[in-house]
Amino acid sequence: MNDLQLRPAVESDLAALVGLRDDAARWMLAQGVTGQWKPGELDGDHFRRVMKSGEVWVAEDTEGIVGAWELWWEDEGAWGPQPPNAGYVHRLMVDHARAPRGTGRELLSAAERRVAESGREWVRLDCLAGNERLTAFYVDAGYRIVGSKEGKPQPGGTPKSFTLLEKAVGRG
Repeated sequence: MNDLQLRPAVESDLAALVGLRDDAARWMLAQGVTGQWKPGELDGDHFRRVMKSGEVWVAEDTEGIVGAWELWWEDEGAWGPQPPNAGYVHRLMVDHARAPRGTGRELLSAAERRVAESGREWVRLDCLAGNERLTAFYVDAGYRIVGSKEGKPQPGGTPKSFTLLEKAVGRG
C-alpha cells in the first residue's frame, strides 16, 4: 500500500493526530468545503477517548504519520441502536501535502478489511449533508446512501446534518 505501514495509534501519536486533523480541516476550507471540520475543534483527549472505546489507526511512512481513521463499534448518535453487525468509520484523513494519490481509498479499504476481520458485515459512515465531493468519493468506493441524520451532536461543535452510507464487507 504505497509503502505505508498501518498500525493502531498509541499515546505518543496524539499530537500528530491533532495536527493531521487540523491540516485536513484547513485543506477542506481551502477547497471551499465549509461546515465539515474546523481547525482546533478536536484535541488529544478526543483521540484518547476513541482509543479507549474503539480504535484509531495510523498510516505512516519513513517521515511520520500521513493518514489516519477512527473505527467505532457503535454509533448511536448517527445510526440509533443497532445490532453488533457493523463498524463505523470516522475521521478518515490524509496529509494532502505528503500522502501519495489514492491514499484515502487505501485507508478506507484497510478499515473495511478490519471490520470484515472482526466478523461484522457492514461498514457504515456519515458525511456532512451537502458535501457532494465526499459523498461521491464514498459512492465510488462502493457505498450506498441509506438515509440521513438531522442534528447529529458534534465533538466540540454544534449539531450538524449528515448523509448516512454503508457497504457490505462480509458475513459474520
